[in-house]
Amino acid sequence: MSRFVHGDDCLIDDDATVGHGEFDEPTRIGDDATIRSGSIVYGDVTIGDGFTTGHDVLVREATTIGDDVLVGTKTVIDGQTTIGSHVSLQTNVYVPTETTIEDNVFVGPGAVMTNDEYPIRTDNGLEGPTIKAGASIGANVTLLPGVTIGENAFVAAGSVVTEDVPPDTLAVGAPATAQTLPEPLEGANQLA
Repeated sequence: MSRFVHGDDCLIDDDATVGHGEFDEPTRIGDDATIRSGSIVYGDVTIGDGFTTGHDVLVREATTIGDDVLVGTKTVIDGQTTIGSHVSLQTNVYVPTETTIEDNVFVGPGAVMTNDEYPIRTDNGLEGPTIKAGASIGANVTLLPGVTIGENAFVAAGSVVTEDVPPDTLAVGAPATAQTLPEPLEGANQLA
């Protein structure tokens, strides 16, 4: 069995690894993908059309990614994750297992998502964050396990999100508090 299959007009750098590991299902990549040097995409990953990585990206197994997704340099997407279409993950983003990112989401550089409420101390299972359609996450934001960022919400740079952020609001601070979304930030992202 082939380690991966891809559509038309794909550019996979010679020192990128696609289909890493031993899995029952190969990696499937749609048309017009660009996977840059140093990137590793595990087996059992499904990616739509128009996928683009920076350098040294890691995408782990059992991940599903939609169309027109950008994954910035040195970003890590751990396995068992779902990412929608028209998503932009900038440089150095960490996306843990059991995370859901819906369509038309922007995640700024250095953002960190977590999925383990009490690391090593207890075994409560893993629950990553959910980022709803049209939301924006600023640079260096931290999202704690299980939080939901509502549709079209905006999380300001450097915020630490410990509770759900309602749709169409601005979250600011550490811990983040929800505020009225300023008029210039209203509406969905324009990534599509």
